[in-house]
Amino acid sequence: MKSSFDKHHTNEVIARIHQLTPTTTPHWGKMNVAQMLAHLNVAYDMAYTDAYPQPNFLVRWLLTRFVKPAVVGPKPYPKNGRTAPAFLVDADQDFENEKKKLINYIEQTQSLGANHFEQKESNSFGKLTAEEWSVLFSKHLDHHLTQFGV
Repeated sequence: MKSSFDKHHTNEVIARIHQLTPTTTPHWGKMNVAQMLAHLNVAYDMAYTDAYPQPNFLVRWLLTRFVKPAVVGPKPYPKNGRTAPAFLVDADQDFENEKKKLINYIEQTQSLGANHFEQKESNSFGKLTAEEWSVLFSKHLDHHLTQFGV
């Protein structure tokens, strides 16, 4: 898995994002391209803001035990997989705003580097290693950029 903290990888991901247009259509799934960008931004919003409440103890335990291995593990996400309610985006979104926000988050993550993320608290999974954060971001980005053919 490529590192979210590597400048070369960051540039590759941003180049893929720049290939998207407001009319790019998905190969699978229900989201349009602007909704997909907003969906990707949720993961970064959770890492950088307090906009989303933490799940209660039981839900967080279940997420850590059963969902975390799939999210931060090496196996790719399946097509049309279920997503957590906080990640559902069904309202119309502004493509350019969401694109700019995502690129800023990706650059910020790379700039802060692995040390910033080592043992940083995840909203859903508790403390994660820098490698787990990197996989979480990279795998999610790759999944959805592939969904939209870039």
